[in-house]
Amino acid sequence: MTVQAENPTSVTIDETAYPHVVRAALLRAVGEPMAVETIRLRAVGSGDVRVRIDATGVCHSDLSLARGVLAQPLPAVLGHEACGTVVEVGEGVTDIAQGQRVILLWITPCGECFHCEHAEPHLCANGSRRAGEPYAVTEQGEPVYPGLTVGSFAEQTVVPRGAVVPVPDDIDTADAALLGCAVTTGVGAVTRTAGVTAGSSVLVIGLGGVGLSVLQGARLAGAGTVIAVDRNPDKAELALAAGATHFLVADDDTKKAVRGLTDKRGADFVFDCVGSARTIRDMWSMARRGGSCTVVGIGGKDDTVSFSALELFHFARTLRGCVAGSLDATTDMPEFFEWVRTGKLDLRQMVTGHGHLADVESALDELAAGRGIRTVVTPGETSA
Repeated sequence: MTVQAENPTSVTIDETAYPHVVRAALLRAVGEPMAVETIRLRAVGSGDVRVRIDATGVCHSDLSLARGVLAQPLPAVLGHEACGTVVEVGEGVTDIAQGQRVILLWITPCGECFHCEHAEPHLCANGSRRAGEPYAVTEQGEPVYPGLTVGSFAEQTVVPRGAVVPVPDDIDTADAALLGCAVTTGVGAVTRTAGVTAGSSVLVIGLGGVGLSVLQGARLAGAGTVIAVDRNPDKAELALAAGATHFLVADDDTKKAVRGLTDKRGADFVFDCVGSARTIRDMWSMARRGGSCTVVGIGGKDDTVSFSALELFHFARTLRGCVAGSLDATTDMPEFFEWVRTGKLDLRQMVTGHGHLADVESALDELAAGRGIRTVVTPGETSA
């Protein structure tokens, strides 16, 4: 970047290096509302693609970044769950062309680190590095960072070719956007990470977009008793539609109720889609002896969970984390496309609102209040 200060209020930006002027919802400080501003995207490199964002979901991870639960260099453009159309490709990109619709990936496997070489691309050591690398500048010449490497709360973004997956013509754009994070994370947690078996009992704590996707994954896996738990009673209908056989409001009697629905043993497989120390402990105590506990929600680094040495031995439960559904997006996505085609995955039920760039902040507020599931934003449109 070449930025040359002429006076305290004026800068000269190298327009060759940053030629693409777009509107974006910009986060300048943690906890402060985002505002729609004009930024300039960097030029497309040899191995890059520039993508027009057609639809992007507002995810709880975006809320965690905006509120400071997860660290992010600022100013930043958040948003990572998206589908768009390629408008420019670098000279080194030969397998994607302008006009191709793509899903954007927030983890870009490098293909060279230990994890990539051992069939764990979702754990790539370099997969999230670009979140700390500027990809644009403001009109004042400040470097701008892409939240979770994508920056989809904008009209366009620039990413490496490896950060996109082509979308078949028969898959709806809004459905494809949700496959960028929530759905693949939740379903993958069931089918890849935990390996839920047919006829087993499943408990899901927290019914945001990921939690509802875990319920759909449990249905795909043929689980028997599927219990959904959330603090908001209004989510009961959504939970049952997604595959739950029972819905419980989170309160002091939840653990007793779960025992009553699982022959007093606890659930075989439990998924915490909140990620707090409290919900992780709740998950642990509601799993049966020898059961499986999977943390899917993202918590804060200072929110500490403790276990006694004796209980770890005695209960013999498995506790694991789940990153991006443990998927290899390039090889696993076709199966998700087929589930959408055949109606085994119903993504429309997760969408509780639509909006534009100016509506991102209110969508985050809905998530914080435990009300909204997914607001789908269309960045290229403006509010009336």
